[in-house]
Amino acid sequence: MQPVLSIRGLSKSYKGGLQALKTVDLDIQKGEIFALLGPNGAGKTTLINAVCGIVTPTTGVITAAGYDTRKEYRAARSLIGLVPQEMHIDIFETVWAVTTYSRGLFGLPANNAHIEKTLKDLSLWDKKDEKLQALSGGMKRRVLIAKALAHEPEILFLDEPTAGVDVELRRDMWNLVRKLRDKGVTVILTTHYIEEAEEMADRVGVIAKGELILVEEKKTLMKKLGKKQVNFELAEPLGALPEGLSGWDLQLADQGRRLEYTFDTTADRTGVASLISRMSELGVQFKDLETKSSSLEDIFVSLVHTPKSETAKELQR
Repeated sequence: MQPVLSIRGLSKSYKGGLQALKTVDLDIQKGEIFALLGPNGAGKTTLINAVCGIVTPTTGVITAAGYDTRKEYRAARSLIGLVPQEMHIDIFETVWAVTTYSRGLFGLPANNAHIEKTLKDLSLWDKKDEKLQALSGGMKRRVLIAKALAHEPEILFLDEPTAGVDVELRRDMWNLVRKLRDKGVTVILTTHYIEEAEEMADRVGVIAKGELILVEEKKTLMKKLGKKQVNFELAEPLGALPEGLSGWDLQLADQGRRLEYTFDTTADRTGVASLISRMSELGVQFKDLETKSSSLEDIFVSLVHTPKSETAKELQR
């Protein structure tokens, strides 16, 4: 199947020597929700801006639904919606006017039914006649999303769409994104809220220092790199780990009252049973235990602090 968005050899360098992107290759399929994760300054927004024609790449070719985004800019851009981080909107216009004008910018005829549905989906319908200056920050963010959807794009970029907004908007966004995916719209999401990627994404890409260090199915990624932890609540606190437990990856916590054991979920043997047996032999008793699985946030943090070569080894295991 031909990808709806294809990026080949994309790089971006600035005159001062900053290399914002380093030879990025990426394919995204139609109807996919793709989460692009990375710390501040990693290159997420530069990548989006290159696809949308806001930034001119140094090298590389980008196609959207088969259209070259540089050679066939108008055709490609008409398929793309963008919700930017920054709010560049006329605060003296009404919600309705801003949204309908955005549709007209792409040369499309008026479609009041589509605009009405979009505003209702974003809980903006009762605000349609209000000027943007009277809206809260969260409501203005909703208007940005409505603007991006006004021309019915096939590919939607959400660049930190819920940064600094309330939980209600975040939930509304999640529901809207799922509805769009069900209609075949491709959604590329950048976020600092790892739970958004964990909740919605089909695949996850991790970018650090301008380099795309990993692209993987979310479930596969969590299976390959996920860890589990068993926490033992000890009957008596320990001042130090007994020498006889040195064969396990153990940490003392809570002033010696808790013993933490971390293990690889993909290993043939977890080592939990042998650990419990050894603890019993050494007289280390526990009164309770609990297990905890790694979250996507745990995996993300470990990836951006691990050399790419080491990450590749982990994924090949």
